[in-house]
Amino acid sequence: MIREPFNRNKHVYHNEAFVELVKDAVRFFNGTPVHHLPPPERFLGTGVYALYYTGGNPTYSRYKELNRLSYDFPIYVGKAVPEGWRQSRTSDSKTTQSTELYRRLREHSRSIIAGDGLNIADFSCRFVIFEKEGSDIIGSIEAALIKLNQPLWNSCVDGFGNHDPGKGRYGQARSDWDVIHAGRVWAERLNGIPNAKNDVVARIDNHLKRFK
Repeated sequence: MIREPFNRNKHVYHNEAFVELVKDAVRFFNGTPVHHLPPPERFLGTGVYALYYTGGNPTYSRYKELNRLSYDFPIYVGKAVPEGWRQSRTSDSKTTQSTELYRRLREHSRSIIAGDGLNIADFSCRFVIFEKEGSDIIGSIEAALIKLNQPLWNSCVDGFGNHDPGKGRYGQARSDWDVIHAGRVWAERLNGIPNAKNDVVARIDNHLKRFK
């Protein structure tokens, strides 16, 4: 078989229909109801979610201003995928459907409750459930929302979505989130050298200046 000379253009895929699909999903997401964190009722499903802050912590005062009239500026965006999705790209089905999205929101609630300087009553959430083949685009919608909104805890302050690394892995440093919101028991066991709190706060100030 004769191999063709390399031509980059023959490897680039683009489909305007997919671009419009992502835009439509984002529009739908932005129109979904906002609930307390965690939501009041347990539900089945996987999908994409966002957390919004409207509290009095001076570090995040800009978010309180931005979300005063409507929830347009998330502080964090995340996803919950079907069981087995990461290993075999399994789509949502009756056999894989779970409460993963609800569990993720509950897990974040526990982190916020444990975190110094935060009050769970100051947080709200919205989410979209993607079912069947629609669950295959969960990662794409999450990425689009992060790119569009530049949420602070995704783009500037790392570590909010972290889990306990487990015994034998506590040599790493605490994340920036755990530096400014100490309290998660497992994070206190980490004995690496973290970033200075003042440096983290300074980066937050610079990040939030972008939002008009």
